[in-house]
Amino acid sequence: MPYLTRSKARTADTGVHTGLGVPGPAHPLLAATEWGELTRHGAALHWVVLNVSDGPGVLPDPHCLEAAGRLRNAGVRVLGHLDVRYGARPFGETIADARRYLDWYQVDGFLLDRCPADRAGLLEVHRTTTTLRGLHDDAHIVLGHGTHPYPGYAESADQLVTFRGSWSDYRWSQAAEWTADHGPERFCHFVHGVPRRHLEEALRIARWQGAATLYFTDRTDRGGHTDPWETMPGYWDEIVSRIGTGVSE
Repeated sequence: MPYLTRSKARTADTGVHTGLGVPGPAHPLLAATEWGELTRHGAALHWVVLNVSDGPGVLPDPHCLEAAGRLRNAGVRVLGHLDVRYGARPFGETIADARRYLDWYQVDGFLLDRCPADRAGLLEVHRTTTTLRGLHDDAHIVLGHGTHPYPGYAESADQLVTFRGSWSDYRWSQAAEWTADHGPERFCHFVHGVPRRHLEEALRIARWQGAATLYFTDRTDRGGHTDPWETMPGYWDEIVSRIGTGVSE
């Protein structure tokens, strides 16, 4: 199969713990069960993205503060959602939202969603990530490209989202050759529309491509009209169990 392109499984060789990165559950008032489950299964999570209202919102939200606080108390990183619009968003707006996340929710880092992936966007992204680390020197920064970017982006962040999309695309995807120079802890895959019967295969693909932070769901985007990440997959307990026992490793 096209994804079996490596001579060895890097996750198995490095001993890196595979875990879940949750791209952004719905607001706690709309998804109280989901947020409760995240707290209950904190050991399986690498981080959870807090997206209050296309960012931090205009005022502090006590429900989001409480939900984020419970996760942080459980030892889970909480990342603020910053939409950089493929490089079209003004730098000042992005940094202002980051400050609000830090002031209002004490986040541990940021997901730069819709991050540019081409060489031309690298300098501005590097400027942004450097500024974010100036605001929080221990910030965990994830670049949400959704595809394999120009290799230089790996120097600007802790992790890169190198796949975000449907199961039909993921099952035939391949990792870029340059990713072999980095450990699996540097890469994240978000895949929607994964049927339960193919969950093991999806975990195997992530292993061979060298990604240690995952989010697989059977929810779909219904042609781009819904957000598949807002609700838990129907097999949530099963994937938590598989991740927790190291099945994919």
